[in-house]
Amino acid sequence: MAKAKDKDKKAGGTIALNKRARHEYHIDQRFEAGLELQGWEVKSLRAGRINFGDSYAMVLRGEIFLIGTSIPPLISASTHVVANDRRTRKLLLHRAEIDTLIGAVERKGYTLIPMALYWKGNKVKVEIGLAKGKQDHDKRDAEKERDWQREKQRTMRAHNRA
Repeated sequence: MAKAKDKDKKAGGTIALNKRARHEYHIDQRFEAGLELQGWEVKSLRAGRINFGDSYAMVLRGEIFLIGTSIPPLISASTHVVANDRRTRKLLLHRAEIDTLIGAVERKGYTLIPMALYWKGNKVKVEIGLAKGKQDHDKRDAEKERDWQREKQRTMRAHNRA
């Protein structure tokens, strides 16, 4: 029984976060999607080997694909597999979600940005954000707001201690 619990602890959790996404984009809505992977890619993800920063999602032929994500193969991966670490990977969503995303991207000018990659059970999931790009002044405003909130917290803590 202890073995099963240990296995569950290893399998759960975040694989990668796209920290630049919140800085570069206004995120309006989030969707959870499955990711179509090959066996060697899953092994690499378990080892934590992924480059997630320059990736984006795109609509092709009525389906949504993840482009630009690099999952380098492990050295111990099978020798008969030709590994392409930057291949285009299909996202698994319900038809209604795909239609919603296609409408937002094509009509309203949104972008699909991967926010996080994580384990859910024994499956790999991607959190996709429906986003619009920020202007430089928006980024500065967000930074000022963060600094103000931080300063306010410090002041409150100092006041409460005294």
